[in-house]
Amino acid sequence: MDSFEIGKSSLSTFTRSKVNGWEKTVNSYGVFVLRRSQTEVLAYSNVCTHLGCRVNWQSDKQQYVCPCHDGRFNINGQVVSGPPPRPLDAYETRVTDGILSIHFLEG
Repeated sequence: MDSFEIGKSSLSTFTRSKVNGWEKTVNSYGVFVLRRSQTEVLAYSNVCTHLGCRVNWQSDKQQYVCPCHDGRFNINGQVVSGPPPRPLDAYETRVTDGILSIHFLEG
């Protein structure tokens, strides 16, 4: 938790491995972490809900912006403008002993 500043959105990346018989696949994912207070943390997918492009955080505008079709989301992941049909996907979070866990579901 110490690496996430209160009131700011930060991109965090991680990988997940899948084993299917002899084949191993490793995929990389991004999650925006918004630390609201000492105890409240939100996590949003960095994938636009329009066509799956990766959104970027623009701190000067306090918005997540999709570079593909100019979809825009506010700091809480809600659609501000553009073609996205719904908010950014939010993930369930838990903090235990200062460690942030995100319940990540694929698909």
